[in-house]
Amino acid sequence: MNERISDLRARTSRLPKAQLGFFPTPLYRLDRLSGELGIELYIKRDDFTGMNLFGGNKVRKLTYLLGEAVRRGATHVITYGATQSNHAMETAAACRRLGIQPILYLTVVVEPEPASHRANLLLDNVLGAEIHTVPILPGETEEDADVRAAAMGAARAAELNAEGKLCLDIPMGGASPLGSVGFADGMAELAAQLEALDNLRLSKIYHATGTGGTMAGMHAGRTLLGSDVEIISVAASPKQEEAYIDKVLRLCGEALDLLGSDARPDRADLHLDLTQWQPGYEQPSAAASEAICLLARTEGLFVDPVYTGKALAALLADVRSGKIAKGERVLFWHTGGATALFAEPEILGKLY
Repeated sequence: MNERISDLRARTSRLPKAQLGFFPTPLYRLDRLSGELGIELYIKRDDFTGMNLFGGNKVRKLTYLLGEAVRRGATHVITYGATQSNHAMETAAACRRLGIQPILYLTVVVEPEPASHRANLLLDNVLGAEIHTVPILPGETEEDADVRAAAMGAARAAELNAEGKLCLDIPMGGASPLGSVGFADGMAELAAQLEALDNLRLSKIYHATGTGGTMAGMHAGRTLLGSDVEIISVAASPKQEEAYIDKVLRLCGEALDLLGSDARPDRADLHLDLTQWQPGYEQPSAAASEAICLLARTEGLFVDPVYTGKALAALLADVRSGKIAKGERVLFWHTGGATALFAEPEILGKLY
């Protein structure tokens, strides 16, 4: 095995891990869609990560975040997201596997149906998570509501800690330095798979980005591997580009610190695609709906309207504009989240 892959895996192995997902996740060529687009398109199936049928990329982060929680003897874990948050549901499931009580503070971006919960919110209830919904008040932005949710979570943690329990806080999306280590590890996994395929070389990787932890971890891994692959991070919600890249660079640097490295990525290597998030977070777009249907009808695979559908739409747009050249070898990193296909109609949009 390549020495850089071995070195990165040795670095990640020094940190405590919870055994949650099933790795490596599949990597293969999308033959029919490749033929239609005129490129060599591969897919990394992190929708198969586990622990259950509704897994996704957050399990990579939770492997390390909850590994630390177990090491410290946590009895409760608090995390945050929207009512249909993939991260919140995956955290609740992972906590149940480890005997930890999950507590969720969920911002109401799209109002859930009062009569019957759907998709991830349904699963959160089945998992028996302690759920607190946080409405966006008149005059507030979504970010304002998220700040209130974090304050409520901190107060709940203080209450539990005062009772002699140990309650740990996981930020929204698992976007922390330790969480990002999970995706540095994911990059080592991908590199080993490519090496096994006669050292297959990719020119670009496309993935969806929300809170930035996945993007940070991928760049930490890219840096330690000495890779020249271009990572295109497609925003699923509005971002202030420079501030967001600053945040990702900070997370990436702190993840590299945890891995015992003083290496840092070049800022110019961070590519944030802001062309697909409109009309807003958890709001469907025509381009994402087209991408969902195209993948389903060529490969029998599903992506979602919130994250992966918009990331795939960016890839398709770059093929059609010539940013991806004919015959170029590209990877789509499927980060999961297909439960959104069963969410509220306002999230799903019109697919047929």
